Amino acid sequence: MSTRARFEGFDLIGDVHGCGATLAALLEKLGYHQRGGVYRHPRRRVIFLGDLIDRGPRIRLAVQIARRMVEEGEAFIVMGNHEYNALAYCQRAPKGLGREWLREHSPRNNRIINETLEQYRDHSQEWDEALAWFMEIPLCLEERGLRVVHACWDQPLINDLLRRHPDACMDEAFLIESTAPGTGAFRILDRLTRGTQMPLPLGIEIHSGDGFTRRSFRTHFWAQSPKTWGDVVFQPDNLPDDLELRPLSQEERARLAHYGPDEPPLFIGHYWCEGIPALPAPNVACLDYSAVKFGRLVAYRWSGERQLDADHFVWLRVPREEQVRPRPWEISFE
Repeated sequence: MSTRARFEGFDLIGDVHGCGATLAALLEKLGYHQRGGVYRHPRRRVIFLGDLIDRGPRIRLAVQIARRMVEEGEAFIVMGNHEYNALAYCQRAPKGLGREWLREHSPRNNRIINETLEQYRDHSQEWDEALAWFMEIPLCLEERGLRVVHACWDQPLINDLLRRHPDACMDEAFLIESTAPGTGAFRILDRLTRGTQMPLPLGIEIHSGDGFTRRSFRTHFWAQSPKTWGDVVFQPDNLPDDLELRPLSQEERARLAHYGPDEPPLFIGHYWCEGIPALPAPNVACLDYSAVKFGRLVAYRWSGERQLDADHFVWLRVPREEQVRPRPWEISFE
């Protein structure tokens, strides 16, 4: 990144999921204006937290805005699990893997990406170019005293990634390896873009208000000495029955990463929060407020502060026409 006079800081933007018109409006609200087809600010830059695609009605617009800003040096971006899913879904598997595609074209996976493929159906070259750009997106970012990752900052795994790829970007070999459970690439990709999940006891499901049925729950990674499931659950839905009181087993506790209170400010997306944006920890901000489900596209205006401030959240409600109706037959942790 080139050094510019009077640089003030970064505006970090959470999961857009195809709400392209709202993204444009949020950028305008933040003081960015189009010049030469690119949103620019004289003293600030954007960092996108990934998951530009899927679900919403203006996916191409969202990708175009972000890509142009990144390529012009007006923004950074980190990989979301939906961009990764698209890469694996559209990449044929090498012979000998026993499958045709790196990501299975199952009914469930087809449904997840269907809206994106439909919007690019008459723009195949543009889709190919978007996929090529996705391959250039790093899995994590550390810049000017802050850290950014889509789901979970796991320092040992990030160290492994940077030893293999100092730019934190995948190549084709890494992409292929990452689709094989148990490999180093799989562990890196899964943790950084999807975080950790705890399976629910057999026969117990969460029937959430957004129409999804889930058999596991998402966990966070900043609790100090967590003892129960309730200490680490991080999602809008409460755990059923008295499961929040269930003690964490030693094995479950070992699976969790930990981000300490003395670490640099960290920005994540992925966790479909709802309500008024708030800080889950003094040095952690989640910016995914479920734009296409619960209706907020959220940014954080960071200007170098070590301790984050909830007053620095900026958001817009997503108009009804850019929201999607939940599909009750989907079971998703994507």
